[in-house]
Parts: sequence; C-alpha cells; structure tokens
Amino acid sequence: MIRKSLTALGILAATALTAAPATAYWEYGHETVAQIAYANVAPRTKVAIRRILAQQALLDTPECPAGTIEQASVWADCIKPLKTADGKSRFGFAYSWHYQNVDVCAPFDLTPACKDGDCVSAQIDRDVTLLRDRKTSPHDRVQALAFLIHFVGDLHQPLHAGDRHDKGGNDVKTDYGIYAPARLNLHSVWDGTLAERAISAPPSLVRRYPAAERARIAAGTVADWSRESWQVAHDVTYASALGGDACSPVPPRVKLDEATIARIAPVSREEVRKGGLRLAKLLDKALS
Repeated sequence: MIRKSLTALGILAATALTAAPATAYWEYGHETVAQIAYANVAPRTKVAIRRILAQQALLDTPECPAGTIEQASVWADCIKPLKTADGKSRFGFAYSWHYQNVDVCAPFDLTPACKDGDCVSAQIDRDVTLLRDRKTSPHDRVQALAFLIHFVGDLHQPLHAGDRHDKGGNDVKTDYGIYAPARLNLHSVWDGTLAERAISAPPSLVRRYPAAERARIAAGTVADWSRESWQVAHDVTYASALGGDACSPVPPRVKLDEATIARIAPVSREEVRKGGLRLAKLLDKALS
C-alpha cells in the first residue's frame, strides 16, 4: 500500500512538473508584461486601450479572445494554428514577426534578420505607426494593438532576439536542474520554467513605478532594445548554458544547475519589467 501510494505521488509530481511550464511564459510572461504596461500608462491611454479592444469581434477569432490587455497579450500566439475554410493558415504571414534571429557570435546586425520587415522589432515600429494613424481601419487598429502588446514581450525574451543558428535555442537540449524531459530545450526554459520562477518571486512586478525609473528604463528606441536583448542572449542565456563562453561548441545536452538558475533568474525577471515599462511608453506614444 505504501509503495502504491508513493508511486501515485510520484506520478502526480511528474505530471505537475511536466505540465506546469508548458504555458508559463507565453501566457504568464506576456500577461505580466501587459499588466505592468497597463499600470504605468497615462489614464487616457487606458481609455483608448479599452475602447479599441472592445472591438475584438472585428478580428473574427472567437477561439482567441482579445477583449482585455491580458487576453490581447497572448492573442498573437493563440492564432498561430487557426485555419481558413480550405485548410490554409490564416495568420501564417505573421509567424516570423515574433522573433529576429541575430547571430550572437557575430557583430550585431539587424539587417539580415529583418529583411522586408519580417522581424519583431520592425513589426513593433509598424504597429505603433498604424495606431498613430487616424486613417487606420478599426480592424487593423485592433490587430495592431494586439500584435504590439505581444511583440514587445517577445522582444524581451532574449532568445527571440539572438541565436546561434539554432532556432533561438530550440535546438539546444537542456536540463533545468533535476527537471530534464527529453523535449526540454534552452528556448523553452527561458519561455517557461525560468520565467515562471523569475516572475513569481516577490515583490510583485505589477505596480506603478516612479516617473524617473520609467523614463530611465524606457529610454532609447526599439532598435536599442533589440541590441540590448541580443546582448543578454550572448552574455547570459548562452554563456550560462555553455560554461561561460557563449560561442563554444554546444554539447548534446546542456545542464543548468541550481546555482546557475539562481543567478540568471533575476535577469529574466528584469527583462519582463523592462518589457512592461517599454510597452507603456509605446502605448502612450501610439494612443495618447
């Protein structure tokens, strides 16, 4: 009986471990970025956000609601599998807008990664432009707002901004402490398990920040933030996984021990905070 009980507990624990991280960043992380932004925009910007998102029906994606800023923050991921009546992807044109694969082992250069505007930073700028243009149609305005809220979060996940020709770390099999399912990779660690730990640590990231702090963190341009996130990918994400040298050969599996995880979690947390305050700046610019 004891052995059966322990076995059952083990199965439950394993289920919890494997299930919990699956949606951590692309829901928890994006929603937190959006909540930070909403807490720090001007009152008139909040009114504009609510007014635009109230027209979510124009998107014709009932499977993927976007009526609140939290829902809008994950809308761009939710729509990826949606199909047309004849089985074609409805939003395949936007797949490459979530990232920019800039080589961390070469000088920073957005040009190859952003050819024809097909990258996250170019789309952030495009969405701000659309939202500022009074001639933008109501449908395009709702879509631009939902994309903007999501893409700023994406830009602040370092493996959406830098890579080693490995699909942003998706090809780098990774052990996260003792959690080591075969499918786990460096990208999913930064999307999920690490982000969940980082965001959940007290105090809450969602609050109104002092004006001076908001101005300091939100200084610069989207291109500046792209370079910064790329630098984090080099200095922290890859370096911590590869023994300090971001450009050393990648082993069959990398191992992040507890000491490493404890050291890099605050970096992940800070990226979420920066993303929220920078999104607030862009929303005020676009909607105030």
